[in-house]
Amino acid sequence: MVSVTVMYPQTAESQFDLDYYLNTHTPLVKERLTSEGLTSVDLRQGLAGGAPDSPPTFAMICNLNFDTMEQLQNALVTHGPELIGDIPNFTNVQPTMQISQTA
Repeated sequence: MVSVTVMYPQTAESQFDLDYYLNTHTPLVKERLTSEGLTSVDLRQGLAGGAPDSPPTFAMICNLNFDTMEQLQNALVTHGPELIGDIPNFTNVQPTMQISQTA
């Protein structure tokens, strides 16, 4: 399995509209990418950092999972611009992305 992990940093200046992300962006991602081979979506909302009373490093971490690298790449080529274009509708931060495989 391969995944693209999208991490949305949380800073003092950052904004993240969780309602829009959960109810508009995530359904859009699923609608566009399922036919391209998306097998599952794993969402992790940041609650705290590693130290007591510290803020989370990321507001949200999302894993989009595919069976093959080819499926993931085709999905991103086909729908990436639309999905990336939706990001300003729910946050003012630039997400960090990483492609990984299950070890």
